[in-house]
Amino acid sequence: MSQTIGLTKLAYSRVWHQISASAPHPTLSTQPNVTPPSLGRLASRIATILMGKHKPIWDPSTDCGDYVVVTNCAALHVTGRKKWQKTYYRHNTRPGSLRSVTMDVLMAKHGGAEVLRKAVSGMLPKNRLRDKRLARLKAFESDAHPYKQNLLRFGGVQVGQEGWADAVKAIREADSQRL
Repeated sequence: MSQTIGLTKLAYSRVWHQISASAPHPTLSTQPNVTPPSLGRLASRIATILMGKHKPIWDPSTDCGDYVVVTNCAALHVTGRKKWQKTYYRHNTRPGSLRSVTMDVLMAKHGGAEVLRKAVSGMLPKNRLRDKRLARLKAFESDAHPYKQNLLRFGGVQVGQEGWADAVKAIREADSQRL
């Protein structure tokens, strides 16, 4: 309803999300609580958040997506033999300058963050907003990152951490007792 009554700046505010590439995810993993999400499932979820498709105000021509911080990219999970068979190509438009590199060599040289960035880039629409959206993806090889203060919090507890569901329940119970 707030979409039809004037312009709302709160709907266009950007939120910071954190995703761990090594932790099992209940909805993204094919085997919940056992294996981490595969590279493709993780990249498609990240692309959805970067585009803003998870928001009710989503429009293809506006950039209303959020920031995404991905940790533990060194432990990306790929299925099958993709790690050795998947090939990335680049070309500088000069004759004979086609270069190819496999995923395991790319991970060894630049890390898992570059592999994830390439996967997400392929899932974003190929338009003027692509580079701006991709700039909001912050990928790190370990748990350490400088964006801890920006992450989404509810009741002082970071969303996605252990105990945040309990914090939400406690806040809701306190609000219902107050009324």
